[in-house]
Amino acid sequence: GEANDYVGKGMSGGEVIIYPPRRAQFRPDENVIVGNTVLYGATGGRLFVAGRAGERFAVRNSGAVAVVEGTGDHCCEYMTQGLVVVLGPTGRNFGAGMSHGRAYVFDPAQTFPARYNPDMVTIRRLEEPEINELRELIETHLRYTGSPKAAEILATWPESVSQFWAVVPKAAPAVIPEPAAAPAREEKAAD
Repeated sequence: GEANDYVGKGMSGGEVIIYPPRRAQFRPDENVIVGNTVLYGATGGRLFVAGRAGERFAVRNSGAVAVVEGTGDHCCEYMTQGLVVVLGPTGRNFGAGMSHGRAYVFDPAQTFPARYNPDMVTIRRLEEPEINELRELIETHLRYTGSPKAAEILATWPESVSQFWAVVPKAAPAVIPEPAAAPAREEKAAD
């Protein structure tokens, strides 16, 4: 069926798979099927959604992997790890505050360059290892959900893969400075 807000909040493992009833008469990729703030603060696990999500998808994600077919505003906000694949349109402010992790966005309409937040992330086309990873995730999404959108993308893979953007956080400091060590205390020998 469908789900409300906060699906997978604080998720740390396992899998959540959401798709409409097989008898549904609508295209899942054209309809919101999960609510807002899905995967908030997740640290692990995988989520596959045959349909779109509301606003603030994967906010503060720090390790989960997700495939969804569209999102509202503020997707991947403050994300620190994990991987998000969006097989459809996004809202504005994608990746605001995203310091680590990755995202792939399918954008045949070429609207995504105006929707992401450039303060902390850049976008580019996919590279070879990413292409293989993406294909495997879309194949898994299709197997779990029966998604017509995933089937279409895979059926036209050479053309479709060229329409994905990789969302990459800008360089973060390679080394986080350690706190200054406290001066060593001299031990007095017992008399």
